[in-house]
Amino acid sequence: MSFDSARQVEALNQNLAELSGDINVSFEFFPPATESMEQTLWNSIERLSKLKPSFVSVTYGANSGTRDRTHSIIKDIKERTGLVAAPHLTCVDATRDELRAIAKDYWDNGIRNIVALRGDLPPGAGKPEMYANDLVALLKEVADFDISVAAYPEVHPEAKSAQADLLHLKRKIDAGANRAITQFFFDVESYLRFRDRCAAIGIEAEIVPGILPVSNYKNLLKFAGFTNVKIPQWLHQRFEGIADDDQMTRNMVGASIAIDMARVLSREGVKDFHFYTLNRSELTYAICHTLGVRPKA
Repeated sequence: MSFDSARQVEALNQNLAELSGDINVSFEFFPPATESMEQTLWNSIERLSKLKPSFVSVTYGANSGTRDRTHSIIKDIKERTGLVAAPHLTCVDATRDELRAIAKDYWDNGIRNIVALRGDLPPGAGKPEMYANDLVALLKEVADFDISVAAYPEVHPEAKSAQADLLHLKRKIDAGANRAITQFFFDVESYLRFRDRCAAIGIEAEIVPGILPVSNYKNLLKFAGFTNVKIPQWLHQRFEGIADDDQMTRNMVGASIAIDMARVLSREGVKDFHFYTLNRSELTYAICHTLGVRPKA
């Protein structure tokens, strides 16, 4: 083995050793629309549950049918797996009394964690009556929920400025939120600068990075387009020429990107990672395995 090759192997071993620390993970799922999608969801939940995540969350749609599925799945997750289940809850499409009733029902069913969001405004809607910080305050009035809120390292698309967006996050934390989970990102420096800015204005809550394992680059470009997420040039280069390649090839590239990001973030003191699974377990499980997260008895 040449000297250069030996140095590369040593560097790889060191990088992997750095990832095998005290890592906490959580996972996001969404309500399935069909029976086959429901089976995929439960297969993913059952596999990822072996990693004993800090919690799993389920997204919350704007129509009553999706909301009802979220409620049902959350309760089923708790009963079938014993995992800490955190439903998403939005406030743009419900009255305060409705929100209190939903929160009380969750509490009465043993659900103690909620991801509190404003939610997407319907087309043509004016200024909303409630924002996420109002929802956090309302939930804390109902019971002592453990509350996660959203954060945007690259600024919310509707924010007037980066500073205004940051101050809004502080209002959510001051209202009683326990942590913030970021929108997915790929520019690690954006996250680190954002975390520093949070600390500078007195936000002491954990800013948990949201990680999106990329398996479909074309879909990623669509997501990034309406979420204000920057796609770095190096990411374009990683997927150049393989956007229409077989799934295994794209998964390997996507996993390597997420692992590289986690390695850098871990060096910067990050120990909690939230994965947007898109209801698939394979890629997320492989990434967590490399991070040193192993099945627990």
